[in-house]
Amino acid sequence: MAEILLTAVINKSVEIAANLLFQQGTRLYWLKEDIDWLQREMRHILSYVDNAKAKEVGGNSRVKNLLKDIQQLAGDVEDLLDEFLPKIQQSNNFICCLKTVSFADEFAMEIEKIKRRVADIDRVRTTYNIMDTSNNNNDDCIPLDQRRLFLHADETEVIGLDDDFNMLKAKLLDHDLPYGVVSIVGMPGLGKTTLAKKLYRQVRDQFECSGLVYVSQQPRAGEILHDIAKQVGLMEEERKENLENNLRSLLKIKRYVILLDDIWDVEIWDDLKLVLPECDSKIGSRIIITSRNSNVGRYIGGDFSIHVLQPLDSENSFELFTKKIFTFDNNNNWANASPDLVDIGRSIVGRCGGIPLAIEVTAGMLRARERTERAWNRVLESMGHKIQDGCAKVLALSYNDLPIALRPCFLYFGLYPEDHEIRAFDLTNMWIAEKLIVVNYSGDRREAESLAEDILNDLVSRNLIQVVERTYDGRISSCRIHDLLHSLCVDLAKESNFFHTEHNAFGDPSNVARVRRITFYSDNNAMNEFFRSNTKLEKLRALFCFTEDPCIFSQLAHLDFKLLQVLVVVTSRDRYQHVITIPNKIGNMSCLRYVRLEGRIRVKLPNSIVKLKCLETLMGNCQIVW
Repeated sequence: MAEILLTAVINKSVEIAANLLFQQGTRLYWLKEDIDWLQREMRHILSYVDNAKAKEVGGNSRVKNLLKDIQQLAGDVEDLLDEFLPKIQQSNNFICCLKTVSFADEFAMEIEKIKRRVADIDRVRTTYNIMDTSNNNNDDCIPLDQRRLFLHADETEVIGLDDDFNMLKAKLLDHDLPYGVVSIVGMPGLGKTTLAKKLYRQVRDQFECSGLVYVSQQPRAGEILHDIAKQVGLMEEERKENLENNLRSLLKIKRYVILLDDIWDVEIWDDLKLVLPECDSKIGSRIIITSRNSNVGRYIGGDFSIHVLQPLDSENSFELFTKKIFTFDNNNNWANASPDLVDIGRSIVGRCGGIPLAIEVTAGMLRARERTERAWNRVLESMGHKIQDGCAKVLALSYNDLPIALRPCFLYFGLYPEDHEIRAFDLTNMWIAEKLIVVNYSGDRREAESLAEDILNDLVSRNLIQVVERTYDGRISSCRIHDLLHSLCVDLAKESNFFHTEHNAFGDPSNVARVRRITFYSDNNAMNEFFRSNTKLEKLRALFCFTEDPCIFSQLAHLDFKLLQVLVVVTSRDRYQHVITIPNKIGNMSCLRYVRLEGRIRVKLPNSIVKLKCLETLMGNCQIVW
């Protein structure tokens, strides 16, 4: 997906051009003409990439090769700019100026090579009549500033599930219930979590203590138990020592309700049940689970616990669609719509197969467009005649419908583990650090932050991202992404080389050398093995490690990350132990802009950190030792 790299190049060239404005009268200033040329050419190429991709679908191998050439070109240009920018920013003394001017001559020679490659690409484009379609993509879109009223519609609708809700609520509050587990199962996207969370919130006041935890595909029993313990009121000192025994003792004497969302397999339950007391006792405690696998629900709670969710019927599907389309209108109906538009709406809903997630995402996509027959027919035609692989086609369509500038920001959510609650402040600062956000020549940080906030709000308004919490003044505080959309991010990111995970990072060494971002969700062994085998990752821009043991710090001394811009280490270690020292070599990572260290760890920062002239954010949600 060359458009992502092209967007990054455009954004970085804007910043470099702004820096060069302050170098008037020097050799550097004359490079501004080259930078402006780069920006114009990358915008020009970006304008016809979508048309080239459409022709590639037809099986044209030359066009496929053209797109590959564009992606390689954009990657090489980004590498060049990332090496050049820190040198401009550091050219504030005579010695640095001499070094930078020397590099400027090299830079100018590289630009000449790039010009020849651009000319070759343009010849192929002309031969195959690949046209600028940039204006066509957003003809029907509503400008972003017209959607700022969308900010407070976070509650997910529970439509068509009233009977399910009432039946399950009665079960949970029935003191004579012969079993204490309610298992909500069904295919992905049906609204299991939405229903379970509404049940949990409705009944939790009837119990002495309660807890809600996301289990997901790669669970850690220790983290889950620590989260439960914190929510049910176990004191901090009791959580530090003998957590399992102390938690079990507390739950034995308390009437509790716990929601375990998104359990994939029975192994994690085998670990948790050793701590959670039998909940079918006279005390009346309850456990709610959600799973896409009915066998998991049956294993945990038995046959009587199973409640299978079904897709919505056509009327309930259209009601959900209507509520999502008219969320921000005073009149929540079709009174002002033409009969033809209503018919098109019903046809679109029919392609969603009764899956609430697909309906909501489709409505979010349409909400960003004009409410016209022409605009909606375009979406209907792009959906095909039936939903394939559940709602996967609708979700992929919603991604392709995003403005190009929003696509890398959306993919960034895949760098976090499934069901991870993401702080908006962290997310937007990383977007800014990686230049995924473009601002004008002023380079105003506040302008970039405002634009990043607008982009996050736009993704929420499209129902691609779920708001978890807001601040007192209505701004997004934290958010998360549905696991199906998370999987979409991971698949698209791998395809475009935007990022790789611990599961797909290994392979052809030539491909590994081009990895630009990598995330390790949980597997320490995979992380250690990867870095032992790949000490030179010269293209790496972002490294995310979610780990039980922050062993990455010991690896940093042996790794070459000259273009690294974002470093995030989140450890689940549940107590402070020995001091972890970050190697002095971090001071050589001259492009580093954002560092976040999080967990119950003690970290000693080296003196060399002052050499990081580009560093914008240093987040230490841990104990820092100087």
